[in-house]
Amino acid sequence: MNTCIIGIGSNIDAERNIAQALQLIGKSCTILQTSTMLKTKPIGYTAQSDFTNGAVKIETNWSQEELNLYLKEVEDQLGRDRTQHKYGPRTIDLDLMVWNGQLIDQDYYTRDFLRQSAAELGFHASNKE
Repeated sequence: MNTCIIGIGSNIDAERNIAQALQLIGKSCTILQTSTMLKTKPIGYTAQSDFTNGAVKIETNWSQEELNLYLKEVEDQLGRDRTQHKYGPRTIDLDLMVWNGQLIDQDYYTRDFLRQSAAELGFHASNKE
């Protein structure tokens, strides 16, 4: 069984889209804990609404590649438009941040909300889950 932390973000109907993403993830993986959702300012492309960001800790039998593919499918189901600006508005953004206690998303070091959400779920870059 693999234990993972997935970063979650949205700035288009965030409450609904995050709830739906969690529901879809929960159908295929075991949700262990969800962090507090935080309001954050956009990064990179600032001419857009604030984001709601957080994280979810899950268990899955899938490989890292299988989980990443599934997360992209969930984003697609929720209307993620990949033709827009990389840091532009989005219905949902799901990024695998921690895999079995190993940090795999380097954005952790540059985004306070990722460190805060991961810490709330029991992860600090200096420890192993």
